[in-house]
Amino acid sequence: MFRSPRIAHLSVGALLLALSSLAGCHAKDHPDPSNDSAAPKPTELPALQVKADTPNLLITWIDDKGDFHVVDKPSDVPVEARKAVRVVVADKEAGTGEHIYVADLNETAADGSYRIKTMSRSAWDELGASRRKARLEALAPPTAPATAPSAAGSAAIAKAPSGSIVVVIYGASWCKPCHDAEAYLRQRGVNVVKKDIEENEAAASEMKRKLDRAGMQGASIPVIDVMGRILVGFSPSALDRALEAARNTKPL
Repeated sequence: MFRSPRIAHLSVGALLLALSSLAGCHAKDHPDPSNDSAAPKPTELPALQVKADTPNLLITWIDDKGDFHVVDKPSDVPVEARKAVRVVVADKEAGTGEHIYVADLNETAADGSYRIKTMSRSAWDELGASRRKARLEALAPPTAPATAPSAAGSAAIAKAPSGSIVVVIYGASWCKPCHDAEAYLRQRGVNVVKKDIEENEAAASEMKRKLDRAGMQGASIPVIDVMGRILVGFSPSALDRALEAARNTKPL
């Protein structure tokens, strides 16, 4: 049977169009799995490489009492606390939200980087809480016969929880000890209010008045107000003492 060239041409074109459509559907129905594997899971953070000489590093370790300590070098972490430490690179936002980076300083790869995993902030806080609980249980005296304490007696022995303590830090954006103090206090569950004395003239005047009352004129930042107790500079031990005093004196 005779076919015109025009009809033959159209038939071939239709066939090619049909094949192209099938190929497109196949590609759509079967996406490249490599694209999915490249994206981090919702409960994981982007990969982070941390070595002993990584700059701008903040490391939080937990002692056997459940207290948190912040240092900036892996070598400053005690041997017994190196298995699980929180790491934050100061110029990176990742790891400062709901999920954090936790490193094992006892394990390093061939390139010297530490093994790092993702952990929820609540799980990390629970590590310290469980140690504090175990310590308190070990130190608790034998249970005395139950008596109904008076309201005054209850108020006298009650301690304020960390979350009810408010600490004001007077500092500046460029002040590393100011950021270190903030990170340390937040790790301990303290409410922190930051006031930049270079950006806020009222904050600078407020800080000066507090220093004058405390007889600390001319002090440098950070200036830290722990419920009325004025500290100058970032000292973990001094903050611990001030927080303990605040817990013992502030009623529930």
